[in-house]
Parts: sequence; C-alpha cells; structure tokens
Amino acid sequence: MKLSIHERAGQVAQQQDLVNIPKLMSHYFCIKPDIKLDEQKVCFGTSGHRGSSLMGSFNQAHILAITQAVVDYRNGAGISGPLYLGIDTHALSQAAFISAIEVLVANRVSVIIHQDEGFTPTPVVSHSIIQANKQLDALKPALADGLIVTPSHNPPQDGGIKYNPPHGGPAEGEITQWIEQKANQYLGDELEGVKRLDYAVAIASPLVKKADLIAPYVDDLDAVIDMKAISDAGIRIGVDPMGGSGIHYWAKIAKRYNLDISLVNTRIDPSFSFMPLDKDGKIRMDCSSPYAMAGLLKQQDNFDLCVGNDPDYDRHGIVCPGSGLMNPNHFLAVAIDYLLTHRPQWSDALIIGKTLVSSAMIDKVCAQHDKPLCEVPVGFKWFVDGLADASFAFGGEESAGAAFLRRDGTTWCTDKDGFILALLAAEILAVTGQTPAQRYQQLVALHGESFYKRVDSPVQADKKAKFAQVLKKEVNIQTLGTETLAGESILTVLTKAPGNHADIGGIKVITENAWFAARPSGTEALFKIYGESFISQAHLEQVIIEAQAMIDALLA
Repeated sequence: MKLSIHERAGQVAQQQDLVNIPKLMSHYFCIKPDIKLDEQKVCFGTSGHRGSSLMGSFNQAHILAITQAVVDYRNGAGISGPLYLGIDTHALSQAAFISAIEVLVANRVSVIIHQDEGFTPTPVVSHSIIQANKQLDALKPALADGLIVTPSHNPPQDGGIKYNPPHGGPAEGEITQWIEQKANQYLGDELEGVKRLDYAVAIASPLVKKADLIAPYVDDLDAVIDMKAISDAGIRIGVDPMGGSGIHYWAKIAKRYNLDISLVNTRIDPSFSFMPLDKDGKIRMDCSSPYAMAGLLKQQDNFDLCVGNDPDYDRHGIVCPGSGLMNPNHFLAVAIDYLLTHRPQWSDALIIGKTLVSSAMIDKVCAQHDKPLCEVPVGFKWFVDGLADASFAFGGEESAGAAFLRRDGTTWCTDKDGFILALLAAEILAVTGQTPAQRYQQLVALHGESFYKRVDSPVQADKKAKFAQVLKKEVNIQTLGTETLAGESILTVLTKAPGNHADIGGIKVITENAWFAARPSGTEALFKIYGESFISQAHLEQVIIEAQAMIDALLA
C-alpha cells in the first residue's frame, strides 16, 4: 500500500497545484469547527496542533481556544515572564499570529515579537527562552516561554501552533494533553471564558514588545559553530530558504562572520508556487526530500556546499557537489562522528541521543568512540531535558531535525535547529577538507553500508485506533506469528524505547543485520514503516515487504 511517485514529482508547481489563498483565509475566519467530529477537535501530535481551515481543523476558534488554554496552563504553573511568539511564512500563520496576540494581551501576558512583526523561526524562539531564563533575578524568577505558529514542512494550506515551556523545547506530553483537553472544552462551550481584545488595541498595547530577535541569535552563533574556520576556508555556501522564516537571517550571518553565502531563492509566497512537487504530487517544504529539494539540487555544482531548511527552520537538508542530497540519517552519523572528535571542551560522559527510527549507523559511531547512546521514541521532546541540563551532547531524529551543545559544553537550545546543522556541515568541510558526503563514505568503509527506507501509507482514523488497541496488549514474536524477518532470526520486539522505557507508539523488530519500525504519524493521516539493512538493498526491500505483511496481520 505504499505511495507511488507522482508523475510530476520534482517539477515546479503549476497553477492547478496552488491553494486558493483567499478561500483559505476566509475559511479561517468564517468556519466554526464541529466539536462532535474528532478530526475538527484540537489535537496535539508530536509537534503541536496542525490542520487546515479548508478541513475545519485549523480555524480562528481553534487558535483562540488553544491560546487561552496555554494562558491557563501558564497561570497554573506559575509562569509569569514574557512569552516569545514565533511565526513562519504559511498563509494561516499570519492569521493565527493575530488571533494569538488578541488572547494573550487580553489576559495581560507580556508578549515579545520580532520588530516589524517579522518572521521568527522555532530555534530562535528556543534560544531566546534559554537566554532569557539564564538571566533571571534569582529572588524574583519570572520564567519566559513561547508559542510558535507553524505547521513546519506541511503543505501551504496547513496551519500549526506549538507550545514551548520555560525549558525552551517542545512541551511534554502531559502538558500538551492538558492544553488539548482545555482547548476542546472551550470549543465545546463556544469559547465562553476565552478573553480577547481587538487586534488594533492589542498590538498597540505596552504588553507587546517588538524587539530585534535576529541579532542576539546571529551574534551568538560562534559559541556553537566554528564560524572563523568557515570564513578562513572561504567555503562557498548556496542556501535555499524554501520561502521560510529564516530567509532574512542568512545575509546577517554572512555579514557578521564574513561568509560567502548566496541565496538561490529569495521568494516569500504563501502559496509556495516556486516549490517543486514532493513525491506524492503535493507542495511540501520537506528539505529531506530530493523531490522538494530539486531546485537546490540543480545548483549543487555551483557551490562547495548547499543547504536548505523548512519554513520554521527546525529541519535541515545538506547537498554536496557530485553526490546530491544527503540522506538525513547519513548526515546525523557524520555530524555526531565529527562533533565527538572536534569539541575538546565536551565531557567524555556526554550522551548521544537518537530516536529509535534513526539509523543504526549512529549506534556504530557511538560504539567506535566509546560514547553512551540513548535511544528514545519519535519526537524531539525526549531530548529536551538532556539538552537543557547539558547531559546530552546531541539529540537527532531521522526526519532531519537535531540540536547540540555549545562548543564549551553548555546548552545552546532545546529544540531542533536547522541553522546550526547547516552551518556544521560547512564547518566540517572547512576543518577536514571533506564534504559530509565524503565523510560518510569513510564511515561506510569502517562499519558497512546502510540501506534505509521509510514508506508512508495513507491510514484511516479507525486503523490508527485499532493499532493503538493492539499496542495495549503484549506484542512479541508469538503475536507477530513469525520468528524470522527477511531470512534472519528476530532477536527483539520493542514497544518501549530502550533509552528511557517510554512507549514508542508502535513496534520495532530487530535482527542481527536489520530492523523495521512501524507507527502512525502524530501529525498526518499516514502510517509509517521504517526499515534498515546492513546486507543489501534487496534485503531491505524484503524487510519492508514482510514488515507490511506483519502490520496488515496485526490490523486484520
């Protein structure tokens, strides 16, 4: 049941592919969600609430209710400092940004936004929260937190909003569950109890502080990346901002650190009409997809290195001349290998974090350097505590999201940061003289070649619910009905992550030279199967085929 590749995948969108922006915005303000329909309720997945006004799942009522619920949570948790409000370039983000300010100011919350009401990426909000809370008066702590209005890499018709508490990273499950329930209660009560001010009044309030959020972030970058090495080596970097919220950061980074950076695309367009279509024929700003990155791939031989980021800049795509877009798993392994040998101030006790659907190449790299590895469920929230207390050197996930510590071993941010991963690729090239792709081939020579694949299949809500019921019972070799996977004996069947024993929301089946994991997406109507083999591509294909058969049997 895997998705076939669309015939126009990788080709620039045509008029018929574009969302009707006036209709999208009209629906945001005019359509009221039906609380009796599950798909129109507030639902916080692995990264906040996402939906579309055209589907009745991301409308003004949702944002008013969610923002009031966040205020209620802050009040209950004693969070009284400023709230940083981030925003990306999706059309619905602007409307949701306005709705959020109306509620926040009505509730007497101090709000910090970028001057000129400009865009603010996810990692900048996280970095700002961390810095603000480091400088607190110990006698009168007023903790800062944040909201980011973004559906990340999702299509242009989507909207999203996520909450980052005072630790600066994605909110824990118990927090998002509380916010979700409270927001749905407000929706059910037709927003009774939701405080709101007219936007013109709210934005003029002294409670709204407009600050330069770009400069403090850019000025601090050399604390986490060796910017001088990149400058001294004269690395020519091509950047595709993909119409995202970081577009105005690159010129300031180039000027501040004397870097050779060229933007290959300077357009901001809420329809994202400049984007090549993704594998399924949809416009999706996925910087880990060779189809969505087709425009940047055409530029690969014009620069020493090319990088791309999604609209809220929490993901990264690395393009090396002659070899194209790196598999996100490959770059994570290279990044970890490099950092473990080029950060002399880091403690030997620091832990490397990975999600359990990330490549086992990372396990091999950690073993090579004799470093502890912590394998957690999908979702960056599992790395937050470790990055916040600086016990984790690095946290990364296969969907091209990662963050790591400052060069001195202290906290940089606690959310995914696409800027620093892109700049790390340039540092690797500057310091070693090798592209990240060339560095990965050295890892292959040491540890063997990894064959990795993720298959996304559409899934109905009832199938998701059925899978959740299956997971409530013990899943083991007997449950699967087979003792082998692609010709190898099954060694382990996991439903909890080995690093923290948290439920993984799916299963992972492991053999000596391969594994697969299966789980429903927390943010899209998709069922995801991940597989990896260290034997061959053909062996991987067999792993995926047998994995799909096992899942179909479990859901029968």
